[in-house]
Amino acid sequence: MKFAVVSFLFVVVVGVAYGEEYTSKFDNVDLDQILQSDRLLRNYINCLLEKGKCTPDGAELKKNLPDALENECAKCSPKQRDGAKKVIHFIIENKRSYWDELAAKYDPEGTYYKKYQAEAKKENINL
Repeated sequence: MKFAVVSFLFVVVVGVAYGEEYTSKFDNVDLDQILQSDRLLRNYINCLLEKGKCTPDGAELKKNLPDALENECAKCSPKQRDGAKKVIHFIIENKRSYWDELAAKYDPEGTYYKKYQAEAKKENINL
């Protein structure tokens, strides 16, 4: 699950869900800027954890995260998947407490952790 949460953490930042696919409206968001700013990253985390206000893209992320987790990001483009992988690696390596908070909220029983464990291993992600 931990892989799943962060995999989809920025799926909507990178692409917001409408209909059958995530839009490319946010594909040019500068993920590096978000990841390098403690304030920006924490704001997204707080949004997802219902501990703070959400930007419009953050609200879409929170709304669509359960669907993305359940359906293996089936509505994501390759660019969105690449962005998600980048975010995963960064948060696991640099902001582990954020990762743990998201996992506690979005996968309290470890269902998604089990579902995505093999994929995480293939990506060399140490859960």
